[in-house]
Amino acid sequence: MTEALLYKQDGGVVTLTINRPEERNALSGDDIFDAFLGAADRINKDNSVRCVILTGAGKAFSAGGNVKHMRDKDGMFAGSPAEIRQSYRHGIQKIPLAFYNLEVPTIAAVNGPAVGAGCDLACMCDIRIAGKSARFAESFVKLGIIPGDGGAWFLPRMIGRSRAAEMTFTGEMIDAATALDWGLVSNVLEDDYLMTAANDLARRIAVNPPHSLRMAKKLLREGEHMRLDSLLEMSAAFQALSHHAKDHGEAINAFFEKREGNFKGE
Repeated sequence: MTEALLYKQDGGVVTLTINRPEERNALSGDDIFDAFLGAADRINKDNSVRCVILTGAGKAFSAGGNVKHMRDKDGMFAGSPAEIRQSYRHGIQKIPLAFYNLEVPTIAAVNGPAVGAGCDLACMCDIRIAGKSARFAESFVKLGIIPGDGGAWFLPRMIGRSRAAEMTFTGEMIDAATALDWGLVSNVLEDDYLMTAANDLARRIAVNPPHSLRMAKKLLREGEHMRLDSLLEMSAAFQALSHHAKDHGEAINAFFEKREGNFKGE
């Protein structure tokens, strides 16, 4: 059976590739859910990982839920309302919790359409860059359903309430240029150059001390809902730990010696 999510590590950078090109990388089925959860757990436990790139095989990033399965009331779409609710809670909804809480920085390299849950998956990443062929749609309403995997939480934080409402209520597609203008992505590149750019950005992140990366990401995440005084208290504790890390000493030495640091996560 084809592996649903490919896991490849090069130095401190892990590339995750949704590997269902024949289904436009649909996000339906226990195999893909389990693969995302397993990858997230593996990354968080591996201190050698400093950055993650997420992309899709073929010409799509992810088409979201499998519409054929919806039509046929198959898999996670089968059963009574109570059973479908549980299927969501114990299936696809585990992805936003696991992927959003990855401890290392994440980059979505959006190589084609990111539709419905695929759009939301891109929003779970810290940084989004897109090829010119990328398209984005919060398209649930077009199928008579609602954002079931966190899109109502993620999208307004990415592009603001008004534009998130426009995407959600119309279900219409926006192109890569519009996504850049709205702040949904930070860069748009030629399709053939997308993964090169993603890897270059990942390496620029991964050269930094791993403990600093993980704690800085934690602060950004907590800052989305924490009071300022509480965040400052947390920052002070993290800073105290950082000042006693060996990598901090190496960073200071590298600064004065005008060289790149050699960081070991210590």
